[in-house]
Amino acid sequence: MIDPRLITLRTFAASGTIAATAELTGYSPSAVSAQLRDLQNSLGMTLLTKDGRGLRLTATGRYLVRRSDRLISVWEEIRASSFTAGDQAPSHFGIGGFSTASANLLAPLAAHLRSTHPDVKVHIIEASPSRCFDLLVAERIDLAVVVSPQGDARVEDDARFEKMDLLDDPLDVMVPSDHPVAGLDAVSLSELAGEDWITAVPGSPYHALFIAAFTAAGVTPTISHESVEWETSAALVGAGVGVSLVPRLANLSGEDNVTRVRLTGTGRLSRKIIAAVRTGSRGSPLIRESLRHLRATSQRILATRLGETD
Repeated sequence: MIDPRLITLRTFAASGTIAATAELTGYSPSAVSAQLRDLQNSLGMTLLTKDGRGLRLTATGRYLVRRSDRLISVWEEIRASSFTAGDQAPSHFGIGGFSTASANLLAPLAAHLRSTHPDVKVHIIEASPSRCFDLLVAERIDLAVVVSPQGDARVEDDARFEKMDLLDDPLDVMVPSDHPVAGLDAVSLSELAGEDWITAVPGSPYHALFIAAFTAAGVTPTISHESVEWETSAALVGAGVGVSLVPRLANLSGEDNVTRVRLTGTGRLSRKIIAAVRTGSRGSPLIRESLRHLRATSQRILATRLGETD
């Protein structure tokens, strides 16, 4: 197996501080510092140097971390094939994902794995995409479900991770149940040009997707409210103070005075949801089973909400 001190060094390289490394790995800051000192001493190399009040990697440390990518991927491949050869499963299996995926995809997956592999301790962590990737490096999770950050080299080009497409999650419009379009099968953004809109805060992936949809439709929206969670947007819509775009995957059941309407025409966009694993680990039987379950659950949700399979 890989020396856990090397995993700690790689996590430090990804996160940048002892405190962040401790939080990601689950060790105490003093334990992280001790592991890094021990690794330096055992290798006879200076891997870290002081940088103000903190630490940074030396050129040697950066080189070691970069070259260890191949070592980790080979080990993950060996580990995955060993489980396959012996028809075994790991004792622990960590899964991370953003909030909508955690509620709609990961919770059913955890229940499924608990039934099919009762001896495996499944651990779910709800986290942002960037944190999910750091948790993969730290080996706190083995599978991440994230919204694909288009053009982000961490996903597209980073040798540490392998990605698999899960689904294209279309955007619907969320309106008050007494809104004139609430009874329609579909509506275009141009038909809603005069509405007060609720969207995510600037700088977030969802705000970027919102702007992209309106840009494609040639419409300039009036943004009246900003929110972080879909539940907040739904509450504002239900209160009648605006309308909002919402992913098909987001569950609106139980929300008062809110109706989901399919978007049509120009500006109809989807967010791409992917699964990511450490390179080399995709062949693990538990990861293969999890991917099958995630895809099946995704397609069932898309097929039943508004009655279509986008």
